[in-house]
Amino acid sequence: MILDIHTHNPHTHAKTIDIVGIHPWHSANAEMAEIERLALSADAVGEIGLDYACDVPREVQTAVFEAQLTLAEQIEKPVILHCVRAFEDVIKMVANHRLRVVIFHGFIGPVEQAQRAVTQGHYLSFGERTFRSPKSIEAMRSTPLSRLFVETDESPTPIEKIYEKIAALRGIKTEELIAATEENFKRIFQTK
Repeated sequence: MILDIHTHNPHTHAKTIDIVGIHPWHSANAEMAEIERLALSADAVGEIGLDYACDVPREVQTAVFEAQLTLAEQIEKPVILHCVRAFEDVIKMVANHRLRVVIFHGFIGPVEQAQRAVTQGHYLSFGERTFRSPKSIEAMRSTPLSRLFVETDESPTPIEKIYEKIAALRGIKTEELIAATEENFKRIFQTK
């Protein structure tokens, strides 16, 4: 099974998950009542988080993110995180909740941040943007397979090509990477 943990491609043939949440870019127009209703039947609450590179005021993003973390905790759903230039604040807010699972989607950051997230029990997902940064490549290489996912996000590159490139950068066979992400998926999404 080829898994794409986060994609905006509705025509993908890969296994995906159904997520519901208010992206930080849209925090100013948050409708929590609708999210609360839809999240009950979704696989995860997401893509939620903080993005300090966008124009939405930080206090608005923080309030909406906090409400969604509380929701995910209450309904015991995994969380798919969006985190841009806000790692410290995101990791602190997440730590204040008893969340079933946390996945940092599109992780771009240094090894130290990756190791900190993994040490706290979180998963990291990597995609095409990873390849643009030597720091992110090293973070991906340092992430245990038991804590790693692969995604396309908004990239038109086929998920198979992203798996191949990540596997090559890690010095493993593509099949090993596919098997590891499938095992991670089963552990999180097929246990309830």
